[in-house]
Amino acid sequence: MRTTRTTPARPVLFAALALTTTGSLWLTPHTATGAEPGPVTRDRDSVSAPARSPLHAARQALTAPTPDLTATRGYPRRQVLSPDPVNPADKSLKLGLTPYHAIAPRLNALQALGDRVSVEVVGRSAGGHRLYLVTVTAPETPRQARDQERMRALIENAPAVAAGDPALKSAYKTPVFFNNNIHGNEWEGTDASLELIEQLATADDRRTRDLLAHSRLYFNITANPDGRIAGTRANANGFDLNRDFVTASQPEARAMRQIEIDKQPAVMLDLHGYVNGTLIEPTTPPHGENYEYDLFLKNTYANALGMEAAVNGLGYTPAKDGVRPAQIPFRDQEEGWDDWPPIFTPQYAAFHGTVAAHTVEIPLQVNNAAYTSLPESELRRRSAVNVDVAGAALRATLDFVRTERTALVADQIEVFRRGAAGAAQVPVSAETVPGVPGIGPEDVYTTVFPRAYVLPAGSTPTSTARLVGHLLANDVRVTRATRPFRLAGRTYATGSYVVDMRQPKRGLANVLLADGRDISDKVSVMYDISGWSLGRLWGAEVVAVQGGSPAAAALRPVTRAVPVGTVAPRGDLRLRLDDPAAVAALNSLLRQGVQVRRAADGSVIVPASARRQAAELARTHDVSFTTASRTGATTPLHRVRVAAAVTAGELFALREMGFDVTPVSTAVLNAGFDWSSVDVLFASAGLDRAALTVAARSALDAFLQGHGLVGRGADGAALGTGAGLLDVTAVEGNGDANGVVRVVNAGPVTAGAPDHGFVYAPVWFTGLGPGVRVEQSYAAGNPLVSGHWRALADGAGGPAAAAGQPSAVSAPHAVLFGTEPLFRDHPKGQFPQVAQALITMAHASSGLVEESG
Repeated sequence: MRTTRTTPARPVLFAALALTTTGSLWLTPHTATGAEPGPVTRDRDSVSAPARSPLHAARQALTAPTPDLTATRGYPRRQVLSPDPVNPADKSLKLGLTPYHAIAPRLNALQALGDRVSVEVVGRSAGGHRLYLVTVTAPETPRQARDQERMRALIENAPAVAAGDPALKSAYKTPVFFNNNIHGNEWEGTDASLELIEQLATADDRRTRDLLAHSRLYFNITANPDGRIAGTRANANGFDLNRDFVTASQPEARAMRQIEIDKQPAVMLDLHGYVNGTLIEPTTPPHGENYEYDLFLKNTYANALGMEAAVNGLGYTPAKDGVRPAQIPFRDQEEGWDDWPPIFTPQYAAFHGTVAAHTVEIPLQVNNAAYTSLPESELRRRSAVNVDVAGAALRATLDFVRTERTALVADQIEVFRRGAAGAAQVPVSAETVPGVPGIGPEDVYTTVFPRAYVLPAGSTPTSTARLVGHLLANDVRVTRATRPFRLAGRTYATGSYVVDMRQPKRGLANVLLADGRDISDKVSVMYDISGWSLGRLWGAEVVAVQGGSPAAAALRPVTRAVPVGTVAPRGDLRLRLDDPAAVAALNSLLRQGVQVRRAADGSVIVPASARRQAAELARTHDVSFTTASRTGATTPLHRVRVAAAVTAGELFALREMGFDVTPVSTAVLNAGFDWSSVDVLFASAGLDRAALTVAARSALDAFLQGHGLVGRGADGAALGTGAGLLDVTAVEGNGDANGVVRVVNAGPVTAGAPDHGFVYAPVWFTGLGPGVRVEQSYAAGNPLVSGHWRALADGAGGPAAAAGQPSAVSAPHAVLFGTEPLFRDHPKGQFPQVAQALITMAHASSGLVEESG
């Protein structure tokens, strides 16, 4: 489930949630008392639990290939799946649900039932488990499958033509996508889907035959097998996959992204738990400003009504079963369950043409505290109810698709037509979206799309190439200039990239590249992040062009970014650490024993004798080694071994940059830790100095005084000040604030860093004592560019209080960040700040002396 803070209902249903477990509804023991009976809270990134995910999971995520799902073989596409070893520790077993090791045999059996069920492996999870996509449809010859792909491509690539194609209208099979178990400890969607697949495989009634003749039904059986097995929300890398779609750092998210691109569903459900009564989107405001929201709301609300009727029609009651009536946030809440960011599966799907997309939260809690405290019999009762509720939502959606398929495909075509034509969005109202009650001005969110975005050649080439590759992976169309051109009064060099915003998926291009908007005045609190701009946070220069026409330029479509890695032909080499790939290249050289030196400007000098190694790294990391002229004084570097008490996203980012990382925590240090195995401590979560034993605290303090600390947030600052490393006061801003902020860089750690950062529960520093340097400050005025950041009730903690205040400081043995430079592995352009801090602190007391360059 998503977790959020609720607010008063629009008018009705949410009042039921105020009833407590001691109220009159609860007549029997072990009813749904653990199933979100009152206000629920925002899910932080496990700030009290330091990440300890295994290194092999990070390697799997960083190297897993993108699946190719465009094959046009006919259906069914059968394959015999090899069994997985039986795992008696699988957490599904206690609930009477299907353990992961039983899924492959079950899918083999389902394929054998007839000619409607196909199974494909579309990737592997971070933990190495297979990801299964099941397709249920009437049989197709290879030629018929090619015809379906041709029509799908026509809808996206030539929507105006598709809109008038009678053959497409009669023959195209409406794609529907059911996503299950993206949160590993929300199990039941998998079992409901397996039951439905079995029914569809053999049913011979007219409705089923009609449905399968005119639809393809895609089931992602378990989007998160690692979490399903372990009973965790996250995957093996500790990532919440339902927050990863902007970044796509994890292989599971990339597999889902490819399903969206290649299958182009018109309708999708993402099955979650647990909110009682069953929560069925559409959502509360604010609504994403880049959607074609009129088309999305029309269909999503209509399908929600059908699902609501089906779920309530099961006959479960609060008194008998502990199950409350279903709720639709758009209708029943004022705020707190929004669809603003594209980090959630249904909201991301909308940018690929899905016009009815829902998170569905089934009702009865069986995870977390309930899993360990309730009797097994009660857990199994609840899970059976949840499977029943999920199945009702699935079947109701199929009824909706069967009756509305022509309109659904037409609306998908219209989404793409508007993008390709550069047409204006249609604001939602009672007139534009008839049949949806309660639409008000608070629901109207639109934007003005720029004419194009330009990523100029020559500036930050590695970061630019990464961003171009990411846009292409998201099915955004990108072109590259074959000669210099002028656009809106500026001249751009050959090799500059252009994103023409007259393209079918303009909404996705804009949601990734635009600055975003400050929505602090729109609602009191946001569900999750509210700002994420890749254009500001990924280190590449991105120019929004409002006028002119890119059609006049000499532009060629690209399918991949042009490699930018180079090595100067002679002499020593310079590598600028302006991108995480460059940091990874440096760490690879150090692991190979290359004698690298650090220059005063933060770049590193690689000896000419290592040109072969540099050439290999230029290819693999797409970085440039230039000629090292006038190096000045330099300092020898050694491998940087990091002890890390950090979040999952930070741990993954450190490994992405190639650091040798040992996860630590309060418990690890209390058990005895060999500090001689590391060079620097990075701390942001799960390390409480006050909770350490006397021996552990003494060992930690001795290490820090002889080495150094990089701290992030209030916890990292408390560790630094508690150990006496520096004299500052960390001021915590509004803990619900997040977004993209303007910053001013002032110190060696942040030299050359972008002038934007990311905050999530922002911190700043006051009362700077002797020897404390300001490395970075929040910009004056209102530093928030996009996101949600309000002052607290007493007026403190807002952006005005942070304006001009230090956001990063350093001392001889500590660097502290009040921003979130590694947040969920997302703000790539900020990573080098942390790398520079770690390198500086790892060498702070090494006894190394400067050498003449």
